[in-house]
Amino acid sequence: MINKKASALLGMAMALIVAVTPALSRDLTITAWGGTSQEAQRKIFFEPFGQQKGIKVLDDSWNGGIGVVEAKVKTGDPNWDVLQVEADELAVGCADGLYETLDWSKIGNKEDWAEAAVSDCGVGANLWSTALTYDSAKFPQSAPSSWADFWDVQKFVGKRGMRKGPKMMLEFALMADGVKPTEVYDVLRAPGGIDRAFAKLDQLKPNIVWFESSAQSVQLVASGEVAMSVGFDQRITVFNKNENRKLKVVWPGSIYAIDSWVVLKGAANKEAGMEFIAFASDPKRMAELPLLTPVGLPNKVAAAQLPRDLAVMLPSSAENMKDAISIDADFWLDNIQTLTARFNTWLAQ
Repeated sequence: MINKKASALLGMAMALIVAVTPALSRDLTITAWGGTSQEAQRKIFFEPFGQQKGIKVLDDSWNGGIGVVEAKVKTGDPNWDVLQVEADELAVGCADGLYETLDWSKIGNKEDWAEAAVSDCGVGANLWSTALTYDSAKFPQSAPSSWADFWDVQKFVGKRGMRKGPKMMLEFALMADGVKPTEVYDVLRAPGGIDRAFAKLDQLKPNIVWFESSAQSVQLVASGEVAMSVGFDQRITVFNKNENRKLKVVWPGSIYAIDSWVVLKGAANKEAGMEFIAFASDPKRMAELPLLTPVGLPNKVAAAQLPRDLAVMLPSSAENMKDAISIDADFWLDNIQTLTARFNTWLAQ
């Protein structure tokens, strides 16, 4: 039988355990996009950070969607701490108070980052691009170099691969119609701009093969089903390496987007999450990421450290970003539902 003194000590111990349990209720959890890119992040960021801090770091993956973030935060105790989000999820989440405010004095100089990588509640994690791609073996002499060439099915015979949806396809249509990349969103916002983009799509419509996944875009070009396609730089680089092929990316007129790290509002491990973001934002450490997976870097200092032969394949090199534009997340947040409905109607006609 336990005596009164032992019972009292046991009670004190149990109370102490209960008191500290919330702070130790779970390990720091970081969620990203999975696949080979997350495998690289695990080696370069997650595991070293856990070792440095003497804590256990868990990682999870997701497929995106602001509704998922809202549901997590509304519980008051989200089971994710740090999350990698796309541009539209960052914009909506910041506006709706779903993320914690970052202390940039602990992250670095904002001037070292691409403009779209800087936010009150997010910092750029990587940069990816959507661009014109083709098989160089199909065009050994005269190769396409612009969206105008993409639309020219007389000079460059063959079908064209395009993603089934209005986002970016309208921008590319306007560039094919002679609009400068830097003026695309001004035209889309102006009266008649959207009509102009759809009119340009009308010209190419009989020659378009529509796809829904980034993997399909590479397959269409590689198989020869299309002469050229809207493509995704990381997919193309990996495919060329694995299959010993020579698919090319046309960087002028490409549209890049930046994924960002955020800390969920009310996260149990908020401070550790903030420290992780600062850790992962160190330029020297960021420069290791493309060595394992071909992603662009939104930090200019980090991008400058990459070997020349690697940098030229990435969308974040100064040369490749020269005539590229950042996707306008605000435009698409305001217009995605309306334009998707119009696009689907146009597609069915």
